[in-house]
Amino acid sequence: MSILGFEKVGFSMAPEVKKLGLKGIFLTIGGINNRTSDPEFDAIFEAEMQKLIQALQQTSWKADPILQGYRKLHESIHRSNQRFVSASENLLSSLLRNHHASRINLLVDIYNMVSMKTRLAFGAHDLAKTQGNIVMRMTTGKESFYALGAPTPTTVGPGEYGYLDESGEVICRLEVRQCERTKVTVDTKECFFIIQGNAATSEATLKAAGDELVALSTRFCGGKVRWISVD
Repeated sequence: MSILGFEKVGFSMAPEVKKLGLKGIFLTIGGINNRTSDPEFDAIFEAEMQKLIQALQQTSWKADPILQGYRKLHESIHRSNQRFVSASENLLSSLLRNHHASRINLLVDIYNMVSMKTRLAFGAHDLAKTQGNIVMRMTTGKESFYALGAPTPTTVGPGEYGYLDESGEVICRLEVRQCERTKVTVDTKECFFIIQGNAATSEATLKAAGDELVALSTRFCGGKVRWISVD
C-alpha cells in the first residue's frame, strides 16, 4: 500500500522514453467520492457516445494522426499493432462494434469518455494500491505484469515502455493494458492519472484533455487536484 498519498507521490519519465516522442500530462486527485454512476453524468455520457458513433461511421477514423502515432511508437519498439492496440483505439473500436460503451464506474467512465473524444490514451491508478513513486521507463525483460482480470503474471520482454511503481511490477504496459492491482474501483479515494500522447500530439491537445478530465472528475467525484511536472 502506498504511504505517500496523492500530494507526495512522485513521477518521472526516463530520457530514453522521451526520445521515442512520448509525452503526456500527469496528475493526482485526492479526496475522491467515486461511485457506480450519476444520473446527470449518465445523460452526458450517452449523448457523447451517440455523437461519437455517428462521427466514426462517417470518417476514416483509424487514420487519425494521434492513433497512427501510437502505432508508429509500437513499430519503433518492434511490437505488433495487432496484439498491442492503444487504449483509445480499442475503446473506439468497441464502441463502433457494439453501438454502446461498457460502463465500469463513474470515475473510469469519465476518463474513458474523454479518451474516446480526444483519441488520447488515459490511465488511472488507485494510490492506495501502488507502492511508492511511479516511473515510466523501458523494460529490461525481468518485469512482471498482471493484466486486468488475469490470475497469473506474464513476463514483459525487454525494450517496451511502461509505468512501474517501486514494487518493480509494470502497472501499465505501453498505453495498452493496465494491471489488476491498481485498478480504480468505487472505493478509490486517491488516484494517479495518465494522459499519454505521442509525437503527433500537441501540447494544446494534451492540456485541453487534462482540463476536461479535471473539470468532469471534480464536478462529479469531488477531490483536490495536483498537477505533476516531469521536466
